[in-house]
Amino acid sequence: MTNRNIFLLLHLFILMACQDDPKKELEIISPINSGAVDKSEISSNQNLNVSFLLDLSDRIDPVKYPNEAMDYYERDAAYINSVAQAFRSHINTKRIRQIDDRIQLFFEPEPSNSDINLISEELKFNFSKQNTSKELLQSFDQTYQIQPKNIYELAIKDNNYVGSDTWRFFKTKVNDYCIEEGYRNILIILTDGYIFHKDTKIKQDNKTSYLTPEYIRSLKLNTNNWKKTYKANDFGYIPLEKDLSNLEVLVLGLNPDTKNDFEEEVIRQYWSDWLESMNVKGYKIMKADLPSNIDKIIKEFI
Repeated sequence: MTNRNIFLLLHLFILMACQDDPKKELEIISPINSGAVDKSEISSNQNLNVSFLLDLSDRIDPVKYPNEAMDYYERDAAYINSVAQAFRSHINTKRIRQIDDRIQLFFEPEPSNSDINLISEELKFNFSKQNTSKELLQSFDQTYQIQPKNIYELAIKDNNYVGSDTWRFFKTKVNDYCIEEGYRNILIILTDGYIFHKDTKIKQDNKTSYLTPEYIRSLKLNTNNWKKTYKANDFGYIPLEKDLSNLEVLVLGLNPDTKNDFEEEVIRQYWSDWLESMNVKGYKIMKADLPSNIDKIIKEFI
């Protein structure tokens, strides 16, 4: 074989090797904002199926529940942005042929405002080896940077808060909407920790489909002995016959009533008992905090 032929073969080999690493082309697009996840901390061989469940009850009303540091709806939008960053960084670690990742957003109940529902459709992205491109990634970045806040602003403008029916979402939709075989399924719930909807006020013995500050006070769960009272009376959410062992849940935004020193602990107990009764693979429950503080929690979880 002549030197010229050897040179040509080497050149061809180098070209093929470069083409076999298409992820380099994707990485020239920066993720949303700064502070991308350290790639060494992400398992790139997993396919992510990330879902959001938004509580658009009056908890987001900046007049009813003002906060000088940062309004709660703005925190929610920033939390969603952090999740999008982590999702995006995960995709950046994968070769194109490995990409098969999904992200979507849900409400319960569905808002009556058609514009909000249209935005939720825009926030649904399915990335695969067939469609992933610079253009799609740029669209993802821009959409998740802008549209979540628009959802909250539209809901606040409507001023028609119908409550949050998280219990029924788990009962009727979580399996179909949030769990796919072959994926790491993650559900992000943005809520103040309370659950209430006028059409789902179910009580079975001392367990309920709802939880409100008024109801907690009525149960006398506002003293040092609250846990003893809770266990003795078998309080909690009504359990569902679900096996969610292929689902991880991250609850963000707990905002307990300050009139009860034990409110946060009670809310956590309700959620923990309920999630564990459904065999959720793993979960974390976080109180509302500034997005800069929650960002690390989100990225470590994802």
